[in-house]
Amino acid sequence: MRNILLATAAVSLFALPAAAQSFSQPQWYGTAGYTALDAEGADLGALTGRIGAKVSPNFAFEGEASIGIVDDDVTFGGVTGSVEQDYDAAAYAVGILPLAPNFELFGRVGYGTTSIKAEVAGFQAEEDGESVNYGVGGNYFFDANNGIRADWTRRDFTDDNGGEVDTYGVSYVRRF
Repeated sequence: MRNILLATAAVSLFALPAAAQSFSQPQWYGTAGYTALDAEGADLGALTGRIGAKVSPNFAFEGEASIGIVDDDVTFGGVTGSVEQDYDAAAYAVGILPLAPNFELFGRVGYGTTSIKAEVAGFQAEEDGESVNYGVGGNYFFDANNGIRADWTRRDFTDDNGGEVDTYGVSYVRRF
């Protein structure tokens, strides 16, 4: 019995290089685009960049960061002020459904942080919020490496009365 176990262990050592070769390297991608934020009472805009690693045809990880570029004027108690997104950052797990060689749908879930600034009558306030994020979208590729992405993501803020923000994005996608 001992010899059978040793022989099985020795044969399995020969199988390890073959198993390692069956795992491919992740396919890296990056995106750059515009994200519209539909915050409760304010419509904001941001430049968004992402970096991702597609580890299988149906699964990827991605990180994103945005900086605000479009502010909105809002009225608080009859006084007009402005609201702007300072930044946000998030990490996601992404499920992918390839529908054609150049088209895929995806769903994603992750966790992020957002910083919003407001100024009313010379007074400034800044609020940071943590959120659970989830959304859907699609990628269309013009060729092997270049494409376009459209997505919707909801940010569900975890703070008491933190609220929700819907984001709508359009981005250029580059596979590396």
